[in-house]
Amino acid sequence: MAAAIRRLAIRGAPLIGVAGAYGLALELVGADAPSAELARDAAERLKGARPTAVNLAWAVDRVLGAALACDLGELVTASLAEARRIHRGEEAASEAIARLGAEWLGGSARRVMTHCNTGSLAAPGEGTALAVVGELFRRGQLDRVVACEARPLLQGARLTAWELAKLGIPFELIVDAAAAGLIAGGGVDAVIVGCDRIAANGDVVN
Repeated sequence: MAAAIRRLAIRGAPLIGVAGAYGLALELVGADAPSAELARDAAERLKGARPTAVNLAWAVDRVLGAALACDLGELVTASLAEARRIHRGEEAASEAIARLGAEWLGGSARRVMTHCNTGSLAAPGEGTALAVVGELFRRGQLDRVVACEARPLLQGARLTAWELAKLGIPFELIVDAAAAGLIAGGGVDAVIVGCDRIAANGDVVN
C-alpha cells in the first residue's frame, strides 16, 4: 500500500487517507503476531510514503490510535473497524459535497471548468468537486464541462476525461494554458477544483 501511494497509483487526498487506513489495518490482519510495535512501524512506513498528504497522516493516526487504545487481543478488530469508519465518513462527505455544491451552483453555472482530478478515482463515492458536476448533470442543470489537462501528470486528460465519459457528461478537454483566456472571455460560468489547502480567508490552493 505504501509503495502504491508513493508511486501515485493511489492518489487524491480522500482516497489516500482511506487507503492508508486500510493499509495499517491489513498489516495487522495479516500478521502472525499483531502487536503495538508492528502497528507503529507500519504507520510510520505508510505516512512516509507521502509526507505532504495531510489525509494520509490523519487517517493512519486515527487507526493507530484506535488499535493502541484497546487490549492486544482486540488490536486487529479495532483497527479494521476504524478504517471502515473513515471509509464511510469519506463516502458521506462526498454525498454532502455533491448535494450542497449543486444547490449553490444550480441554475447559475451551466458551463463548468474543472482542474486536476476530483472524481471517483480520487475519493470514495463519486469524488469531491467532480461529484458536484455529476449532481448538476443529474438535475439537468449542466450543459457541458471544460476539463483542463492538469500538467505535469495530466490527471485531467487521463483521469477526469475518463470519469466524465463514464458518467455520460458532455465535456471538452483543453490545454492548461487556454484556461485563463476561456475564463476571461466568458466561456465558463464557474471553475470547480479540488482543494489541497483552504486558508482561513477562503483562498483555495489546488
